[in-house]
Amino acid sequence: MGFFNTSSKQLQSGISATKRAWTQRLKKAVLGRSSVDADLLEELEEVLLMSDVGVATTQKIMDRLQKQVAKEKYLHVSELDKLLYNEMVALLSATESSQNASTDKLQVVLVVGVNGAGKTTSIGKLAHRFKSEGKNVMLAAADTFRAGAVAQLRLWSERVDVPLVELNAGSDPASVAYTAVERAKKEQVDVLLIDTAGRLHNNTNLMQELAKIQRVVQKVIPDAPHEVLLVLDGGTGQNAFMQAKLFAQATAVSGLVLTKLDGTAKGGVVIGISDELQVPIRYIGVGEGLEDLLPFDAKEFLDSLFNNN
Repeated sequence: MGFFNTSSKQLQSGISATKRAWTQRLKKAVLGRSSVDADLLEELEEVLLMSDVGVATTQKIMDRLQKQVAKEKYLHVSELDKLLYNEMVALLSATESSQNASTDKLQVVLVVGVNGAGKTTSIGKLAHRFKSEGKNVMLAAADTFRAGAVAQLRLWSERVDVPLVELNAGSDPASVAYTAVERAKKEQVDVLLIDTAGRLHNNTNLMQELAKIQRVVQKVIPDAPHEVLLVLDGGTGQNAFMQAKLFAQATAVSGLVLTKLDGTAKGGVVIGISDELQVPIRYIGVGEGLEDLLPFDAKEFLDSLFNNN
């Protein structure tokens, strides 16, 4: 999926708080130093942790940098940016993968995530994006435990002018999903986006419910769902890591959507969360506008962060 023409500017503007904090910390770490030594590497480790890259990923980056420094011996601080950039590109590129190809025309996408992470809003923006690409889109309100979730999705369906499948309040979520897939197939829809319950207080129930939705969907289309997108609030930093791990236990997450990056300096979570889960980031939210959910491109994101344009 290609970027909208303005995506590069949107990206730069959307991660400006992260970039500012990142640049300031890096500048402070290298201030008055000429070569990359053990002390600087220690400072750099702190920069990565403070940027919410995460402990495991930070350790991975530091191990690689230490090997590089030991090999090169006399690395100038001016080369540090490039070294870091290359390591991060390598980490993010390692998790990139293509979406599951559908043998059917219909692409079924399950969207999961805790309430408040921007799940329903992301579905609305995805619907707008797919529709802008000329695709027939349908939404399914399978988060039936919250009347507010169904109402919110209904508003989005009206706003972007795509059909919505909903059943009576309190209906079985799997029934909604089954009805939606049958209808989507009959009406020759290209993309069906299924909203699912966003509660985490009982992981067993969540796991069973998601597994049931997947089973009933497969009765209509055997290789569905073709994508399971996990929506996370990028502004929560380390909390997003915990949510991601719980959902990854509950279902086979195939892609991540990180929202609200425009309102936080914790954008480093993008690097850590993808690496730790070994799941690619599909989209990032960099604003409240309809077109502010951008397809994620690792190199473009890091170019904006490091200003290597």
